Order: sequence, then C-alpha cells, then structure tokens
Amino acid sequence: MTDFLRLAEDIAREAGDMLLAKRPTMSGEVETKSSPTDVVTILDKASEELIRERVMAARPGDRILGEEGGEAPGESDVRWIVDPIDGTVNFLYGLPDWAVSIAVEVNGRVVAGVVNAAQRGEIYTAALGEGAWLGGERLRCTTGVPLAQALVATGFGYSVRRRAVQGEVVAAVLPSVRDIRRGGSCAIDLCSLAAGRLDAYYERGINHWDFAAAGLVATESGARLGGLHGRPVSPDFALCAAPGLFEELHDLLAPLDPERDA
Repeated sequence: MTDFLRLAEDIAREAGDMLLAKRPTMSGEVETKSSPTDVVTILDKASEELIRERVMAARPGDRILGEEGGEAPGESDVRWIVDPIDGTVNFLYGLPDWAVSIAVEVNGRVVAGVVNAAQRGEIYTAALGEGAWLGGERLRCTTGVPLAQALVATGFGYSVRRRAVQGEVVAAVLPSVRDIRRGGSCAIDLCSLAAGRLDAYYERGINHWDFAAAGLVATESGARLGGLHGRPVSPDFALCAAPGLFEELHDLLAPLDPERDA
C-alpha cells in the first residue's frame, strides 16, 4: 500500500501542478455532458490523460476507471479510480474547491487514496488501516456532535428534476442542523469532514471516482460512510459522519426519500 500511495501522490501532484499552470489560458474551452450545467473542460481531459499515462508507465497491467475516459481493461487485480478534476465548475470559475482524486482498488477494495486540493495547497492521503493524513498531520473527524449542532455539507445534481427534489430535502434538513454548506466538490467535502472542518455530508448522485479516494480519507479518520438503510455508499446515496451523528442524520433523511428524482 505504501508503494501505491507514493505513486498515486506523485501523479496527483503532477496533475495538480499542470492544472494550476494552465488554468488561466485553457479552462475556458468548455463542453457539456449530461446537461447544460454538467461541464467538462479541456483540462479535465488533459489531467486524466496525464494520470493514465503515468499509471500505465509504472504499472502497465493495471486497470483504470476515469471520469472522462471510462474503464480501461488490464490483467491485474488492481484498478486505479481517477477523477481528474472533482469540482470542475469551481475550477472554471477560479474558486479553490476542486481537486485531483486518485484511488487504488485491489480485488474491489480501496486500499489507498490521494486527494490533491491543488489551489488550496493541501494533499490528503490515506491507506487502508493506516490512517488519514494532511501533510504530516493525522486526521480525525469530529465526534460527539449532536445533529442540532452539526455543520452539514451537501451537493446538487445536474438535472432539473433531481435539483428540485434536492431543494425540498435540504429545506427540510436545514431547521434541524446548525447550518448547511455547498462547496461543489464531493472529494473536498469528505476530506474536510475528515479534518474536522465539517461534521457531516450527504448527497445523491455522486460517482465512484468522486468518493473512492476521499471516502477512504474519511473512514480512516474515524467517520462512517454508507448509503441509506444499511446499504453501501453508491450513486443512489452517500452519507458520511462520525458514528452517532451518522445515525441521527440518517433518521432525519430517510423519511424524506432523498433517493427519488421526482
């Protein structure tokens, strides 16, 4: 795992440096994907290409799953899960909450993860069973926070119908918590939770590349990550908080049926 983590960190640093250097001149070349609000820049693609090239040079038999390029087959039991820019809209607008996210999965289990919040100058790392780290600081999520005092992060999807439901859900949650934050990057939200900057996070519609690395950072900090009704985290729903708060927020959310789109 140490070798996986070192390689992932080196690649994430290189991709982050490239994005910081080129963003002022290239990020304006924008396309859309699932909807007019679901954007991808030329630098999303360039970042993923760089990551794929570096992984293949070091470990040519491994598989890669990337947001932009899909799944590349391989011969080994190792799969790299890549989000070249998590928080593309923030990146496009010059906001700091975006990150390069790289996770390493062995036999279906994530064993190492790196989240490079390059514009913040922060690199989060985690290895299975070895803790979560920000630089040389061991991360531990905040514990003992009751729901009424919890700072809760969330995010919104790209379709109009899904956003309408998510608006209803967050309106119902808001009176029961300290406040809501919407940062625009799942990876940074989960890492911020690990660092004690947020108390909880929930969202519908995130993908494996969004949470693979940051989810490991969160769980290695002591947080619980899952879906509703005992299901695992998935695009259907993600919920993360310290034990105790996780259950309280789950019980608030579940009756709202937040997995629906209409």
